[in-house]
Amino acid sequence: MGKTEMNDDKGSLAIGGGVMMGIGVGFFFLRENTLAFIGCIIAGIGFGLMVSSIIPRGKKE
Repeated sequence: MGKTEMNDDKGSLAIGGGVMMGIGVGFFFLRENTLAFIGCIIAGIGFGLMVSSIIPRGKKE
């Protein structure tokens, strides 16, 4: 059997990390305003999308 290539797609990890970060920050605002919690989640998705566009794709042959 040959070497198996692992999927090195770091973009999905960045988006998921941004969402988790947005949820974590949003929990501080949850008691004050529910819409701020939703806004933090959306901002986390946006941050993850920006980071995933910056991360190089790899596969340099």
